[in-house]
Amino acid sequence: MIVLEFKAKGKTTQYVAIDEAIRTCQFVRNKAIRFWMDNRGVGQKDLYRLSKVLRHEFSFVKALNSSACQASIERAYSSIARFYDNCKKSVPGKKGYPQFKKNNRSVEYKTSGWSLSETRKQITFTDKKGIGKLNLKGTWNLNFYQLEQIKRVRLVRRADGYYVQFLISADNKVETQPTGKTIGLDVGLKEFYTDSNGHTEPNPKFYRTGEKRLKFRQRRVSRHQKGSTNRKKAINKLGRVHLKISRQREEHAKRVARCVIQSHDLVAYEDLRVKNLVKNHCLAKSINDAGWYQFRKWLEYFGVKFGRITVAVNPAYTTSQCSNCGAVVKKSLSTRTHVCECGFVMDRDWNAAINILKLALGTTGHVGTWIYDPNASGDSTSTHAGEILCEQVGSMNEESPHL
Repeated sequence: MIVLEFKAKGKTTQYVAIDEAIRTCQFVRNKAIRFWMDNRGVGQKDLYRLSKVLRHEFSFVKALNSSACQASIERAYSSIARFYDNCKKSVPGKKGYPQFKKNNRSVEYKTSGWSLSETRKQITFTDKKGIGKLNLKGTWNLNFYQLEQIKRVRLVRRADGYYVQFLISADNKVETQPTGKTIGLDVGLKEFYTDSNGHTEPNPKFYRTGEKRLKFRQRRVSRHQKGSTNRKKAINKLGRVHLKISRQREEHAKRVARCVIQSHDLVAYEDLRVKNLVKNHCLAKSINDAGWYQFRKWLEYFGVKFGRITVAVNPAYTTSQCSNCGAVVKKSLSTRTHVCECGFVMDRDWNAAINILKLALGTTGHVGTWIYDPNASGDSTSTHAGEILCEQVGSMNEESPHL
């Protein structure tokens, strides 16, 4: 499956209609969550029946395409199923109890409720919400795919406008020649990563560099009265700054991951639980700014695409263990040089990268990727990807046209 995204161009009235469709989608989802709370034990089929009841009871729900209502029900049931799954697995801490949506930003259609023009440059939404025909702006060419391959279409609202996403069933693998090289990666805060060859990739720190602009825009928001038009405009400008930073971080992780995968047959990295690491309030901002999960996500995606092996190893003792003799040398975060009793001296991140590679080569490990193959061997990934498009807003298949 691949996801192609286009900028949607239309009139102001069409954007208002999209917002109305998004609110309706949120209404259906919240109603489904409330129905589950009041009637524990109901299944997905019961929620589908609720969708029919809502369409009969509310005219604005009936105006939305039935497949979009079903997709909203699936979003609700996905959160319910995730909660039950976390309870069965005895996940420590919060189990992800389903919550009501307050600011939904997307509406999803299945194979009905929309139609593409002959040139594939316009899309028309045929339900009664009044969205109509939207122009698609982007570098992707939908003519390469049959209409039967488009499984879902999604309208997304962001700070800088509206977008249309297409979920396409297509093979996205590329045949490449083996390089005969292997590499271990140790991600960090000082450097983005240090590999087992001693090379370091600088950390761009997009959030830190954009923090001054964020503070300026946040002050502008605080100066305006709540609920006023000027405050909404200021919030939009603040959202645009956040959006730019997130795109910079995602694009950087994507480009670096692609270069690493194309240059090596096997890439080893730590199976970090980022969710647990950010509980350290002293380092949380820097960890989130580094974008370790985005980097891992793209490593695994490009590993599948180019037929490379990606191995996630247990990070325990990779920093303290000596890569020369195997002795454990405890060190604090401030100690940046590994000094062992055997006389081996090396940068601590370089030493950790070598240990990560040795662990990967010494075991079958996490061959392939858990995100794409739940039955893959090795350590389970620290994050879980959803099975439907609504869980793939930042889809790893949404590649840059410049790559």
